[in-house]
Formats: sequence, structure tokens, C-alpha cells
Amino acid sequence: MSTPTATAAAPVRIAVIGAGLMGREVASAFGRWFALLDCPVRPELVAVCDVNAAALDWFRQVPTVRHFDTDHRVLLARPDVDAVYVAVPHHLHEALYLDVLRAGKDLFAEKPFGLDLAAARRIRDEAVKLGRFVRVSSEFPFLPGAQRAFQLARSGALGRLLEVRCAFLHSSDLDPAKPINWKRQNKFCGEAGVMNDLGLHVAHLPLRLGWKPTTVYAQLQKIYSTRPDGKGGTAPCDTWDNATLHTTATIGGHPVPLTLEMKRLAPTETNTWIFEVLGTDHGVRFSTKEPKTLWRYTRTPEQTWSKTDLGFGTPFKTITGHIFEPGFPDILQQMWAAFLAERDGLLGDRFGCATPDEAVAHHEIWTAALASHHEQKIAHLG
Repeated sequence: MSTPTATAAAPVRIAVIGAGLMGREVASAFGRWFALLDCPVRPELVAVCDVNAAALDWFRQVPTVRHFDTDHRVLLARPDVDAVYVAVPHHLHEALYLDVLRAGKDLFAEKPFGLDLAAARRIRDEAVKLGRFVRVSSEFPFLPGAQRAFQLARSGALGRLLEVRCAFLHSSDLDPAKPINWKRQNKFCGEAGVMNDLGLHVAHLPLRLGWKPTTVYAQLQKIYSTRPDGKGGTAPCDTWDNATLHTTATIGGHPVPLTLEMKRLAPTETNTWIFEVLGTDHGVRFSTKEPKTLWRYTRTPEQTWSKTDLGFGTPFKTITGHIFEPGFPDILQQMWAAFLAERDGLLGDRFGCATPDEAVAHHEIWTAALASHHEQKIAHLG
């Protein structure tokens, strides 16, 4: 475990490798850090790296950034960097993550934590060997509704569990004219396709609850085999677009159906994250389609669902009034607060970011799913 580096006067100095969408979101989250009331650690974005020099220009408006690099090795050699966030295509994860760790920096990694299971295990094992603090990005569990649903699922109050459903659904790929990008090609995204891209969002809460599948039957779909290449031609689109995994997890000593869904072609869905647990006594359901609503079921003669409108009840308190509702920038900031607090041993009983072991475990599920689909039979996890 790393030595704590931050005090009220000495923030944790963060670097970003990958100056795209998520890197800019991180800069925004740090710029609003004063909105947090009880986070014991303060970050400062000091360095940004991208092979595309033009991508660095946006960060020149961030007053704390003093290093703009196009070679990540130059950035990692800088002594005024404590931890690094890396947001790059999946095929680059292993090499860059290992370079970060071997440079003596802590790592906030992006999903899926390597192109495949073997890569994820090598990254995790190197972090353990070097004693570096590593966590993996997964934002949606930090929503108030997700937190309440997680707490109810963990409490044991639902009775004997009947079934669990976890899903993350997109619809943008329904348009066949959408140009190809790296997430739609196996050589960049990985053979697991949409499971690599969206899977940790789906698996984070079940794995944190100890609900790792023991069996998997996978239904995988490739919908469009080609897409426009942006240059007047077409390019192969060879990743799995949709994945539905029918799994079994042992919960409370009993086998329970656990469905995991990851889809890029799900009509009407825009970044819809779902967590639903049904038991004999109670049930709970939360979806980002209704971001401030928590649904709860109670076994009564009429077996009704009731809903509660939630306010701004995030793990780390903020200046925002309870009547408002959080959005993605808020939960991204909450996730970073959890990363920094846990890095300094100050997380307490708050919810923590996805761990390297959980990232490896989710790769184990996708590896079993690929085998299940290929062999058209149930795959067993050890």
C-alpha cells in the first residue's frame, strides 16, 4: 500500500494519460472539488499525456496542469506525479498500466483492465508485487439509487433470493451508418467485445456482494459485420454487439439465477444501467432511466411495488441540496473521492471503487461466456 501523500496543504498530484472524453471529465471533477464537504483528500491535475498533441490543447485552460507530454515515459519519469489515470483503448492497457506501476506511481485504471483475462492477471499480480495502490473505474454504483439498492441487497432483508438482473444498455449502434471506431474491432477492444466495453458496469455490484457466477450460458450477437470507415469505404466490425449471460450464483447457500446483459443495440436505451434483486419477502429495482426513483417490492396480499424519490444522497457529502438529483459528473467525482480516500486509508465504511481482483473476476466471467457461446453449452467457473 502506498504511503499517504495528501494533507490540507499537499494534494495528491494526478496525471492523465489519454486526453479524450474521460480525461476532460476528470479535469472538470477536480475543478469542482470544493463542492465536496467531507472528502479528506484533495487532488490536483498536474500533467496530461496524449500521442495526439492537439488533444492536449483543451487542458491548457486548466490552471494546475504544468506538464503536457506526447510520450507517456516522459510523464512517468516526472517526480511531481503521485498517481496516474489511464484512459486508452483496451489493447494498450497492459503495457501502459505496467509502465505506470514500474515507474512507482499508483494507478486508476479504466475498464476492462486489459484486453483479456491473462492481461488482467498480469497487471494485478504486478501491482501486488510492487505494492502499488490500484483501482478500476466504474461510476454507476455511486448513484444514490444504486447505493440504496446495494445496501438492501446486502442486508439480507429481501428473504431468500429468487433472481438478480444487472444490465447496461445502449442504442447508438442501431444506426448502420455510424462510422467504425476502435471499440468495434477485436484487435483493439478484445475478443469479448461489448462485455469488455460495458461489462464492469454490470458486474461491479454482484461481485462486491460476493455473487460470482458458478455457471454461464451465453447468448452473443454480432449484428452489423461492417461499418463506414470514415474515408469513403467500409471496415470490418467484428466485435460482439450484444451479450446476454444466463448465469447461476450461490447466494445464501442456494443457487440463484443471475442475468447479466450488455448491449450496444438496445432500442430506446441511452446509457441505461439496471440493478434488480427479487426475494421472497422484498425486492429492489433501480435504473438510470428513472435516476431519482428507487422501486421496492414487499410481499403483501396484493404484492405491490412502491417508489421513493431520492435526493442528493451521495457517499461523500456535497454542497448540493438534498432536493436535487445527481448526474454523471457528480458520480464521477464521487468515484474519484472514493479512490483518493481509500488510497490514503480514509475510506471508512463508504463504498469503494472496483478492485483489481474484481476486474480479474469479471474477465473470468467473459472468458467462460466466450467458451459457452462457442461450444453452445453451459460453462463452469472454478
